[in-house]
Amino acid sequence: MSRKIPVLTAEEAAALIENGQTIGFSGFTPAGACKEIPKALAARAQAQHDQGKPFKVGVITGASTGDSLDGHLARADAMLFRTPYQSNASLREAINTGKIPYFDMHLSLTAQYMKYGFFGKIHWAIVEACDISDDGEIVLSTSGGVSPTALQLADKVLIELNAFHSKQLRGIHDIYIPQSPPHRREIPIYSAGDRCGEVSVKIDPAKIAGIVLTNAPDEVAPFRETDPVSEKIGEQVAEFLASEIKAGRIPREFLPLQSGVGNIANAVLGCLGKHKDIPAFDMYSEVLQDSVVDLIEQGKIKTASATSMTMSKQAIERVYANIEHFKKLLVLRPIEISNNPEVVRRIGVVSVNTPIEMDIFGNVNSSQIMGTKIMNGIGGSGDFTRNAYISIFAGPSCAKGGKISSVVPFVAHVDHSEHSVQVMITEQGVADLRAKSPRQRAEAIIQNCAHPDYKEALSRYLHLHPEGGQTPHDLRKAFAMHEKFLADGDMRGAL
Repeated sequence: MSRKIPVLTAEEAAALIENGQTIGFSGFTPAGACKEIPKALAARAQAQHDQGKPFKVGVITGASTGDSLDGHLARADAMLFRTPYQSNASLREAINTGKIPYFDMHLSLTAQYMKYGFFGKIHWAIVEACDISDDGEIVLSTSGGVSPTALQLADKVLIELNAFHSKQLRGIHDIYIPQSPPHRREIPIYSAGDRCGEVSVKIDPAKIAGIVLTNAPDEVAPFRETDPVSEKIGEQVAEFLASEIKAGRIPREFLPLQSGVGNIANAVLGCLGKHKDIPAFDMYSEVLQDSVVDLIEQGKIKTASATSMTMSKQAIERVYANIEHFKKLLVLRPIEISNNPEVVRRIGVVSVNTPIEMDIFGNVNSSQIMGTKIMNGIGGSGDFTRNAYISIFAGPSCAKGGKISSVVPFVAHVDHSEHSVQVMITEQGVADLRAKSPRQRAEAIIQNCAHPDYKEALSRYLHLHPEGGQTPHDLRKAFAMHEKFLADGDMRGAL
């Protein structure tokens, strides 16, 4: 660590930040997210508010973060705006009550919007690292996110140097930042494990205002045990992909996989790993979860590329205990590369994401509860869905004990249109929507994906107007199931 760069307390670091400034934070999920400076910044904001003074900052990250960042700043009413994704309960409430302006974005666009100036000036980059040299070379910790771009663009930089994360992470990152148009060139990645950049971020050390020393694991919540519904969904996904190999529509050596975040994603990966007809495969994804460590150790994953290692403390310690082996198989990239449409389409990524709701014609809502309240955001699902070799949405057919159908006549909010969604899967079955008209898609989804409690009602809706056009919606009843739930908490009996 450089003697020229001052070591600060979190409070001293927070005191350098002014009201109205915009900060690019590290973190993609809680992985690599700052932990101490945001808490101190929230405390400073609260103290300023108590004196009747304004204090809010613009917050840009790679995706969601930990409670130390999003939770503390939200509860302190310290956010001028927030983008591009979140998953914190306190922040969600503030967004849905109109207290914090929130820009929900495709994650692959965030860094380039920063570069294009669409968010205005980036005053600060506050980034977690596992190592830093006296000449301004920064080795990031467990995520890439927008950190490389924030470090380049920011006027000033603060570093949380986290001793929990092994300095031997040096070499796991592949930092490549595309030039802006009209000078942008092709991204030279032709398989999931290819590297085209640097292992660290190099900046002018004069920009670094200080280092805050920390020692804490990422705030990754433990994953629940796989439940029977998630396991069945995972089995359906694995069986579908095995059948695609058998039919010759997927090469026998398989294709790179993208999988979202959460228990369903973990179940899907586990079932793929167990399926006898699925060969060892690569991942080209956003997030690497605990199941990836298991599958690498079992020889079922050959290479895994992402922008974060969103792993439990136990899983990350397994990686650190055998770090030289894992560094040969894991690659962490900036978000604009891990989610880049050019690369996703070139290498033939198969995408698997989880919806909030799906409609009978193939549209998917990933972000808004009942069409009005944000849950988390679109995240990176669109980056992959729109460019995948095969795009799959997999989730349970119902929620809240059957009171909510995940398959509805018309989604209350459209994140992914029918033009991008190729396959829908629930624990009930698989609806292959490729080369089908809207009516054919609806029949397949109702028959194969809807919960039995809702099949008859959905079929009745579809046939209300036999001559009702290419897409036979009844605009008077398209949201009848949503309206009934809002009225009495149960969609059943709406149609």
